[in-house]
Amino acid sequence: MSCRCFGLFELFKGRNSQDQKQAHEFATDNIRLFSYNSLRSATSDFHPSNRIGGGGFGVVYRGVLRDGTQVAIKTLSAESKQGSREFVTEIDMISNIRHPNLVELVGCCVDDNHRILVYEYLENNSLASVLLGSRSKYVALDWPRRAAICLGTASGLAFLHYEAVPHIVHRDIKASNILLDRNFQPKIGDFGLAKLFPENVTHVSTRVAGTVGYLAPEYALLGQLTKKADVYSFGVLVLEVISGRSSSKTAFGVELMLLVEWTWKLKQEERLLDIVDPELTNYPQGEVMRFIKVALFCTQAAAHQRPTMKQVVEMLSKDVHLNEKILTEPGVCKGPTSRHLGASGSGTSYSSKTKGKQSAHPSSSTNIYSSHNITEMLPR
Repeated sequence: MSCRCFGLFELFKGRNSQDQKQAHEFATDNIRLFSYNSLRSATSDFHPSNRIGGGGFGVVYRGVLRDGTQVAIKTLSAESKQGSREFVTEIDMISNIRHPNLVELVGCCVDDNHRILVYEYLENNSLASVLLGSRSKYVALDWPRRAAICLGTASGLAFLHYEAVPHIVHRDIKASNILLDRNFQPKIGDFGLAKLFPENVTHVSTRVAGTVGYLAPEYALLGQLTKKADVYSFGVLVLEVISGRSSSKTAFGVELMLLVEWTWKLKQEERLLDIVDPELTNYPQGEVMRFIKVALFCTQAAAHQRPTMKQVVEMLSKDVHLNEKILTEPGVCKGPTSRHLGASGSGTSYSSKTKGKQSAHPSSSTNIYSSHNITEMLPR
């Protein structure tokens, strides 16, 4: 824990109830500290009419600060086992991350037992709400917007995986965690399950956390977490964006297949475009086909056969020829419900590159795609 974070923790830990009631907003290097009362006021005492989302880790409210700024206020549930020190450490980590496709953390509250995160407010809520939710909230997204959502999300993930220091694996990429601004540009949110990946680490062995329907099989079954788990989840997300249907809530065909399975079946039958959302009546078939095939590469059963997020950005942003002959059947993990699997336990172990061949993932020697700029791309 940094000295600054420890200081923040001790500052709030030492306040008596009277001090906390009178507490105002504080400023730190990167974020603001809010009193609980200031956030109660911003949300009209957390009134149900201001609720804009929620899940296993808490409820999100729309709030208006005293200066008129709209924010999203996420109250962590009482059942959360995350301690105050870990909470503040996580805040310190997130507050140093800036990218156009990541939700910005504005501040936090650690009064008494209250642990609350304050994020920038995004006018169009989540992708799940706009595209996969009830008809009352549905927004007709044309193909350029859907393509931009896929590419923007990929760019945000590539930043987390390769530019953030230390590298970060999100662990819960899904439609409800992709938020949309007023122009429907995507921002990845909810870092409650994120894991840090130092440079010398190839994978983490940890208790499984995430959402059924998005889980990579090697992670769901063996607890082996790598960046490729995010790649898999992203592939599922792309299929949802294209089909307009939820992977975790919808079964396909008489076999009650998952979305990834259904897409593979359509590929075998040479009917891939049948997956496209009927609401999309005008779209470039070649580009949509490329996006679907990128999703299939991302969801291959063997983690080492999936591309990196850097490669995915290239594959989505350029008119490249994909070598679909090397595609293999996607891996799937079916659960009894589309529920959240819970937070990671504290018993996390790391496997380093220096610990021998067992911890490293083999690289494929087969080209995924080629273009006039890129002649070979090797998944790592």
